[in-house]
Amino acid sequence: MISKTTIDRVFETARLEEVIGDFVQLKKSGANFKGLSPFTDERTPSFMVSPVKQIWKDFSSGKGGNVVAFLMEHEHFTYPEAIKYLAKKYNIEVEETERTDEQKQEADERESMYLVSEFAQRHFADMLWNSELGKAIGLTYFKERGFTPETIKKFGLGYCLDQWDGFTNAALDKGYRLSYLEKTGLTIVKPDPNNPNGTRKFDRFKGRVMFPIHSMSGRVLGFGGRILTNDKKAAKYLNSPESDIYHKSKVLYGIFYAKKAIAKEDNCFLVEGYTDVIQLHQRGLENVVSSSGTALTPEQIRLINRLTKNITVLFDGDAAGLRASLRGIDLILEQGMNVKVCTFPEGEDPDSFAKNNELEDIVGYLEGNAKDFIQFKANLLAKEAANDPIKRAETVRDIVNSIAKIPDGIKQEIYIQECAGIMNVSESVLFSTLAQIGKKESTEASKKQRQEQKAFDVVKNDATVEKVDVQYELERKIIEILLLYGNNTEKFEDLVLKESETGELVLEPESVEAKVYEKIYLDLQEDEIELANERFRTIYYKLIEALNQSENFSLSTFLGSLDQEMVSEVSSIMMEEEKYTLHNWERKDIYPKDKKIGVAQLTSETILTLRCFLIKKRMSALQGETREGTQDNRETLEEIMNYIQLNKLLNQKLNRVLS
Repeated sequence: MISKTTIDRVFETARLEEVIGDFVQLKKSGANFKGLSPFTDERTPSFMVSPVKQIWKDFSSGKGGNVVAFLMEHEHFTYPEAIKYLAKKYNIEVEETERTDEQKQEADERESMYLVSEFAQRHFADMLWNSELGKAIGLTYFKERGFTPETIKKFGLGYCLDQWDGFTNAALDKGYRLSYLEKTGLTIVKPDPNNPNGTRKFDRFKGRVMFPIHSMSGRVLGFGGRILTNDKKAAKYLNSPESDIYHKSKVLYGIFYAKKAIAKEDNCFLVEGYTDVIQLHQRGLENVVSSSGTALTPEQIRLINRLTKNITVLFDGDAAGLRASLRGIDLILEQGMNVKVCTFPEGEDPDSFAKNNELEDIVGYLEGNAKDFIQFKANLLAKEAANDPIKRAETVRDIVNSIAKIPDGIKQEIYIQECAGIMNVSESVLFSTLAQIGKKESTEASKKQRQEQKAFDVVKNDATVEKVDVQYELERKIIEILLLYGNNTEKFEDLVLKESETGELVLEPESVEAKVYEKIYLDLQEDEIELANERFRTIYYKLIEALNQSENFSLSTFLGSLDQEMVSEVSSIMMEEEKYTLHNWERKDIYPKDKKIGVAQLTSETILTLRCFLIKKRMSALQGETREGTQDNRETLEEIMNYIQLNKLLNQKLNRVLS
């Protein structure tokens, strides 16, 4: 178990915007930061980060919370793992008490798979550096590729001995379960033909050099293994199979090492293989990732999209299936990203080119030879079409199809003009073709929408209009005021109920200076009001206690004392109004009023409105009693009349007209 001292230090030290900035490209937006949601597919930012409040809110998915909640949502960390990740990032020593056997068994399945994968990475690295076969075969191979010892260690490269079950037995000896070795794909388990009740165990990666595949936060998800013998029956490269922690379509090799450079350079170089990434990184070009030999997927593109809008795809000089690779470019365009393409000289690939050239020469070559995708595609397909009119027409349509995938109309027009010049076709014909494609897509979309609308109408006819829960909203507002301004000292105008000379009840104002939380607490206590919503009630009492105990109330420390469900609730409350800043009202000459200007008024009006609501609720209950009761209702009617008079006075104070 991690000590409370460590947890408190982590919350005090960690900067939310820095941590999230490792995963999402954030841009300043007033006092906050905004970016694309890391949880949904979107093109307009709806993800907000507040450095002052140290909380975040994703308005597209509804998720929110503090720094730990983000890591738990995004990286699927457990709470202790998130704390340890932050402690490592900020060089905080983790004080930990010994876990019991029962607590160890409670570690969830995903965490166990991560632990097995991380052990495997350490084991393979140990074999590479410390076993005779590892040094003779694996280390020699990496050095021949031009990798320095520092690079080999940085990327966690290793070697799996050419033994049937060497790794598996080493893992079992260390106490790792066979079930998790099998689920991660590190071990293959098959029935034993010689024993009906027995099984045989094999190392999946026997005799291969190992490339660990990391998540964006640096956790080992799986492996790529390259065979070094000339066994024609065995695949040259072998990847871990799909598992609960490894989904190859959602992972990019090298993203952990490249993310900061991608955000800094505002560009990502996309290559095909592991060694391409490592060689370029070693040369100093660090903003490079690989799809690891698989076809590029929308999920992988969205991973890059969180960090930059710009991708440069690097192809081998003699890349086989180059035309097929162009489909990946269309996927990038669909995500609204800017894409360039660069091919290396014939016989070269990113690995060999980086190995044989200095960084300055590599950067110069990429800057000089990276072409806009439309130029690249048009030139490539134009060569194939040559003088064949039919092929040429197909080529033009192919290019316009790509342009149609771009969501930005201005970009579409510019690319149409470029294409017209390269292919020697009139712009009007290309615009007409683009319009036809757009019309076809629009018709299909409308048809789909009509089908969905029919289904929706069936549901809508049975639906009832949901009423606003006034008490819920008012209680939520009280929590918001406490969180934002609880420690503020304000001048309040208290209302004291007195009897006038004529015998009428009147509310006389009295000025009083108090902390906001004290004012709220005393007013609710005086009226014997308890929050009805259970979650709000729990947060309310925790807040009052925290504000009362410390004059230097820290929101991040307070959030650290709550469970994750409460953290999510608090972040939703505090970031609710931040979503309006996403619309950038100032550009439309609309300037929302700053609530800080009238904190005392906001507090008083919220409490008064809640009192009015509860009075009306009590009056309705009393009226129900008079209708149902058979006894003398004079006392009840008198109580109702008193409430009516009090309600009238409170509404006068709120400047409301009662019907």
